[in-house]
Amino acid sequence: MKYITSIMKLLTLALLLVVGYACTDNFDTINQKDYQVDKEELGREGYNVGASLKGLQGLVIPTEEHLYQFVEALGAGAFAGYTGCTVEWTAKFETYNPPIDWQEAPFSDLITRTYPFYRDLLDETDDPVALALGKLLRVTIMQRVTDMYGPIPYSKIISKTGEVSLTVPYDSQEEVYKQMFKELDEVSEVLKENINLSAEAFRKFDDVYLGDLSKWLKFTNSLKLRMAMRLTYVPEMKEEVRRIAEEAVSAGVITQNVDNAFLKVEENRAAMIFNDWNDQRVGADIISYMNGYKDARREKMFTTVKMTVYDENFQPQEIDGYAGIRIGIDVTTKDEMIGAYSKPNITSTSPYMWMNAAEITFLRAEGALRGWNMGGDAKTLYNQAIALSFEQYGVSGAEAYSIDMTNIPEAYSDPTFIYTDWEGPRSTITIAWEDGDENFERNLERIITQKWIANFPLGVESWAECRRTGYPHLMPVIENKSGGSISSDHMIRRLWYPPTEYTENLQNINMAIGMLGGPDNGGTRLWWDKKPYSNP
Repeated sequence: MKYITSIMKLLTLALLLVVGYACTDNFDTINQKDYQVDKEELGREGYNVGASLKGLQGLVIPTEEHLYQFVEALGAGAFAGYTGCTVEWTAKFETYNPPIDWQEAPFSDLITRTYPFYRDLLDETDDPVALALGKLLRVTIMQRVTDMYGPIPYSKIISKTGEVSLTVPYDSQEEVYKQMFKELDEVSEVLKENINLSAEAFRKFDDVYLGDLSKWLKFTNSLKLRMAMRLTYVPEMKEEVRRIAEEAVSAGVITQNVDNAFLKVEENRAAMIFNDWNDQRVGADIISYMNGYKDARREKMFTTVKMTVYDENFQPQEIDGYAGIRIGIDVTTKDEMIGAYSKPNITSTSPYMWMNAAEITFLRAEGALRGWNMGGDAKTLYNQAIALSFEQYGVSGAEAYSIDMTNIPEAYSDPTFIYTDWEGPRSTITIAWEDGDENFERNLERIITQKWIANFPLGVESWAECRRTGYPHLMPVIENKSGGSISSDHMIRRLWYPPTEYTENLQNINMAIGMLGGPDNGGTRLWWDKKPYSNP
């Protein structure tokens, strides 16, 4: 990793919000128009602060197309069953053998882009609200990084003298989480103290909530709930996570779609991945589940494709339907792939989703299922969460959907007839809630499955939840090129550190691997990844 020795270098990085990478292997630089002004201009009317806050906002779910692709689409999105690759690459995340330059992005690129913005914010202002929002955004970004890797540099990146160094000792994932909970509490206190501040104070710097601190406070509490739930299977954290989760809900979390966290942008450049480059399509897993459930949200979420199906007399019929692509296939002809599978309904005007009311209500449903005080019973919250997701997409039928006791995920049928899953449906879970303590695990699967659908396309979050709970049941990768370090049955459990850590930060990376508790590969489980495998 790099060592940043001067404020000028920090400013340079801060002003370069977007450093592009080529979609293939040439990694050309693509500059964005946002924030391309000099320091003097930025200094007018507090724009230095605004640039830092906006820069951090652009890294939560990366708005730069290539970084988005590496983090969300090619990597975590594929692992979560959301997306699949259509390009003739023989080395990629979804076959568990990404090229070295791909490995840099989710770790080095995210960290090196985050801290200059945050350091600049500390330099430019002593406004408590601005600093609290910056701290909240940094936590939101870095929580995603630790959930991909485990131990990360965190508490020591900024020294007591203000120097920024990325060649510092790592924190264990346990330490990172505990520090983040402390920081979220600090953010909450500042936001509560300033809750009546006019939205105009930060409106022009806030592309999520337009300066509404009451909504940022709900987001903060919701993030605490999301993080607490991640630790449910860590034995020593059992009582602590319950306390944190209950406190978060009591303090006020996102409960309505009007409070959803969506980043508004002038141009959603992630749309290029699916619509212009045609590098990826919707994953087979989420399509199979939603097809089986006859889910009305499909028309809002995905495009249709021409498909051949067979009637009861085995006669072929061409229909408009939804088809997903399996991960880990060796693509031979891209042109054939892009016409066979559905795309996400994403355009250049689409905002970036960070968090929605449905997810937070599903989290509360799981907490209630575990006996926690979540402001309602598990069944009611579960049904409310489904209704919220339907409302978010503007479709009707949530009530009928939530009481469906018949439909199950369908067996995957590949439109190209090559990668059909002959084992049949990976799950037989229905939608409707089943009363009784004996149905705990089945109801947990329901909650996680429906949350997974509602959270599309949040790859990092959904991949983490799949690892935590074992749900939803996903199809294994077609080609596993990990050399045996990753089990196809148990899926990839983490990303491994990029090679530059071994050349530029050797002592600290060796200590980090000791904290990890296993080899630095994709088969080693993270600190919070404790639930026993359902398949041996």
